[in-house]
Amino acid sequence: MRQFVSLIALVVADYDAALGFYVGKLGFSLVEDTDMGKDKRWVVVSPPGATETRLLLARAADDAQRAAIGAQGGGRVFLFLTTDDFDRDHARYLAAGVRFLEAPRREAYGTVAVFEDLHGNRWDLIEPTAAP
Repeated sequence: MRQFVSLIALVVADYDAALGFYVGKLGFSLVEDTDMGKDKRWVVVSPPGATETRLLLARAADDAQRAAIGAQGGGRVFLFLTTDDFDRDHARYLAAGVRFLEAPRREAYGTVAVFEDLHGNRWDLIEPTAAP
């Protein structure tokens, strides 16, 4: 048996603002943007080169969902974006105005720095240490 997580729903305030961040600043690909009627869309984005896990940008529809915007990880790092070139992506994100909460650091498991998305959800940008 083979299973994988195909979509992670990320609650956002506005579809187009979220696309501006994920596609415009992080360089994700727009996989799908389908009008579902009643001011609802099915918006899926994917990091460059990703083949399985993608983000569903889900616009908040009520007060409870709006309260979750930016707090889906409870103040902890919520999502982990693995890269094959930390320095390239870190420099590109800084130039695009992505807000990092710390300087890059070298850990036993790799090079990492925490950044925030447009709503304050915390992400790790990480380049794992190569296996021996």
